[in-house]
Amino acid sequence: MLMQTTSRYWDDDACCSLESKGELRHQFVHVKSHPSALKPTTTIPTRAETGSKELKQSDKGTSINNFVHYLTVFEMTPSEFPRASGYLVVTVLLIVACQVTGRSFTIDYDQDCFSKDDECIQIVSGSIHYYRIHPTDWTDRLSKLRYAGFNTVQTYIEWASHEPEKGQYDFSGMNNLTDFITKAQQEGLMVILRPGPFIDAERDMGGLPYWLLAEDPALELRSSDPAFMSLVDNWYVNQLLPKMRPFLYSEGGPVIMVQVENEYGSYGCDFEYTGHLRDILRVQLGDDILLYTTDGSSTSYLKCGKVAEVYATIDFGTGYNLTETFKAQRLFEPRGPLMNSEFYTGWLDHWGSPHSTVEAQAVADSLDALLAFGASVNLYVFHGGTNFGLTAGSNLFDAFEACPTSYDYDAPLSEAGDMTYKYELVRNVVGQYLPLPAMTTPTNSTKVAYGDVLLSAVTSLFSAVQLLPAVENEVPLSFEALGLFNGLVIYETILEFDTTDPALLSFESVNDRGYVYLDEELVGLVARQQQLFEVPVYARKGQKLSIVVESQGRICYGQDINDSKGVVPPITLGANSVTNWTSTAVPLTDISWLQSLDSANSRSADEGAIMFYNGTFRVTGTPADTFLRVDGWTKGVAWVNGYCLGRYWPVMGPQETLYVPHGILKTGDNVLTLLELEAAPDGASTAIFTAQHQVAGPTPQP
Repeated sequence: MLMQTTSRYWDDDACCSLESKGELRHQFVHVKSHPSALKPTTTIPTRAETGSKELKQSDKGTSINNFVHYLTVFEMTPSEFPRASGYLVVTVLLIVACQVTGRSFTIDYDQDCFSKDDECIQIVSGSIHYYRIHPTDWTDRLSKLRYAGFNTVQTYIEWASHEPEKGQYDFSGMNNLTDFITKAQQEGLMVILRPGPFIDAERDMGGLPYWLLAEDPALELRSSDPAFMSLVDNWYVNQLLPKMRPFLYSEGGPVIMVQVENEYGSYGCDFEYTGHLRDILRVQLGDDILLYTTDGSSTSYLKCGKVAEVYATIDFGTGYNLTETFKAQRLFEPRGPLMNSEFYTGWLDHWGSPHSTVEAQAVADSLDALLAFGASVNLYVFHGGTNFGLTAGSNLFDAFEACPTSYDYDAPLSEAGDMTYKYELVRNVVGQYLPLPAMTTPTNSTKVAYGDVLLSAVTSLFSAVQLLPAVENEVPLSFEALGLFNGLVIYETILEFDTTDPALLSFESVNDRGYVYLDEELVGLVARQQQLFEVPVYARKGQKLSIVVESQGRICYGQDINDSKGVVPPITLGANSVTNWTSTAVPLTDISWLQSLDSANSRSADEGAIMFYNGTFRVTGTPADTFLRVDGWTKGVAWVNGYCLGRYWPVMGPQETLYVPHGILKTGDNVLTLLELEAAPDGASTAIFTAQHQVAGPTPQP
């Protein structure tokens, strides 16, 4: 057979595919008809890219394409291969192909362990979310995970980031998932994917796209509702999963496990829904992929979270009795590996509440106990990152609470990627169970204090919105109906009646914070967090009533994730209903629309006016990480060079500074823009770029 194919070469996509039973199907392509057959087409480069001329043992068998990549490294081209060399090429390719078919990641139920290529393995994983990190820092964060001895990285896949508007897909920049997976493999890490579609993660609407709420107000999220499932099917089948399959371990990639939904036992009990997700993943990714679920460590969660033919794992934090806690998993998985798939290294924050922390030694001791117990573990989170843009979510427990821009989480790696004392303790523990890699010791990034920035008022919000379209309707329209992910909506009407002095302006609800103006003068504030939906005003017929509503992030957990934003009618002023509204959506993630503002029509800063401010600062040399302090400012949104850093609210805390990654800065002049919603500093308006981050500042007394 080889004698007949000596002048033929293989191309991974055209020549070789893996059958479900691991059999190899051959189809040879002739170089004369396909001269690019040896062209490197891999999307999973290996360490060979560093210039190594040797095929290391750890790299062997990763994929046919990787081998072709090695031929490129050897500076060999098809024209340089004599006809007889086909013996060598095809022989080696067959060997590599056989190694690919031999790759497996499964569960060994006899030995109660995960099995990688027929050998038991203990997963030691850390959560790092690619969409919370500037891409220029992905390698830094992943290498620090590997340096700590971890063998796996776990990440959520956020539907909302990849399909921000219906039918518009984004896999570039911070959303370049395949590049993130590639970098993980280059660092020697296996990968666990959590594709939702719901992920929670303290993200807006738990990572579901906001536009789902505009599809049908009655849409049943996270359910077998056909209308919801058809949208999920389209996202999975036509977009996400075809991109993921080449990265599966059985295909030569690093992906070893894929999660079905996310802690579904805390939400519902729709087995038709979770079973459908399982089936989509099986059909699209093949029978070899190891599927799993994650739920809280109680049978009450697992009874609805467990999915047939999907391996159930649990999650919990420090200080648990492992023998007792793992009984819940054992009830649903009598055999197989024990796994804490979300071991909490810290906890989430809310505006107005103290920064959450978990003592470092407690994390190290509990991690030590888990590994000694023989359990596999994923640290949630190893590195939290940042909710850039307006992507932070919120929670509704006893009251509405919005999450801040920082997702520091008191994790082993800080928000800026710095190795902390907790990191050192964790690395020491892992090193007792897994070999620590021989790597160059990573360092924390340089931080630079770029100093004060003088900011000047550019325009008021009411002047700026002249550039934006308005929609008239009898009742105010929601953010979703206006096609607005997050930002502001201005609701305006002309009063058609006189009122008593004063009269009570009342709303059914305001989601989430509303500034009340009469003839563009601030007269009051309503807020969901404090359940304040009434404000007394003195208003006369013919005056313009304006409500500027800010979304502080959709609810990310529980039964209230169908969290529409805006003013909720009815709206009354005294005994009268207020109708006939004009609604104007103000997008803030991207403010390029401001560039066309006619400065002649802009307005200087007035007391109580919502204003845009600009200032310039200079970066000399290579840009470095820094932090924005907004002392004296009250509440708003910040951008650097048009990149939305997120929300600031230092008077509420605990976050006082915003992380500015070096990747958004440039040598020379850089532009800082603030939208201040409430009150700018008295006198000269300045902000400061400092080398110190503060996410644990003071918060108001309850």
